[in-house]
Amino acid sequence: MFKGSLPALVTPFADGKLDLDTLKKLVDWHVEQGSNGFVPVGTTGESPTLTHEEHDQVVETVVAAANGRVPVIAGAGSNNTTETVRLVKAAKAAGADAALVVTPYYNKPTQRGLIAHFTAAADCGLPIIIYNIPGRCMVDMSPETMGELAQHEFIVGVKDATGDLARVPNQRITCGTDFVQLSGEDPTAIGFNAQGGVGCISVTANIAPALCAQMQKATAEGDFDTALSLNDRLMPLHKAIFHEPGVVGAKYGMSLLGLCSDEVRSPLTELEDSTKQMIRDAMVHAGLLN
Repeated sequence: MFKGSLPALVTPFADGKLDLDTLKKLVDWHVEQGSNGFVPVGTTGESPTLTHEEHDQVVETVVAAANGRVPVIAGAGSNNTTETVRLVKAAKAAGADAALVVTPYYNKPTQRGLIAHFTAAADCGLPIIIYNIPGRCMVDMSPETMGELAQHEFIVGVKDATGDLARVPNQRITCGTDFVQLSGEDPTAIGFNAQGGVGCISVTANIAPALCAQMQKATAEGDFDTALSLNDRLMPLHKAIFHEPGVVGAKYGMSLLGLCSDEVRSPLTELEDSTKQMIRDAMVHAGLLN
């Protein structure tokens, strides 16, 4: 169910408030462009600056707009296990197909603590995708710990943002070949799939959903020549989006396409002019702008 190109969906704002009408239009546009699913209210969805009510509203809106056409993996991350459980239960009640649960940041739990945290989330009865991103969370879930968690019937996959392509075959050994491995890093998505991954939770797909979906399809079919050709078009955009925080770059690129405003919430700020030009140039290179 969870494979291909899954945009880490931005949360549109208008004058500081949720722009749910635009969010619904984005869902329809992405489905038309070939995206294979959605991941709302992750970090790219600016979850750290949403209230709990807003978080739940976004999940409910995306699930309703998707209307079963593609799966929805709802962001449900927190470094507080009780809050994570609440978010997972809310995602389940909204009809999400799974929840994305990040390794607890800042408090740096042990591997034993990670097992307790993710077991509590999975015991809610909604499929869980582990989000392992040590660069932001300062804790790294080992393949052995992931293998232990994979024995839980509701822990079904990982969004791997370690950037370590050796993790994929290592996790195939510890978690099994049916464990869903999704890349969390656009620039290495082709190599990730070559090692056994099945897709990417993508920031770039907010701007270039068709190209990202085509690239994922090509890797699934073993057509790496086509995949490499598509990635040659996308690579400058991957880099430009993350020259400053990724959601800011993604929203700016989307604003150039008339999809949503580039408004973000503090502590994020508007891009520097030089970064804007970098994104424009990358979009021209990709064939998204003239």
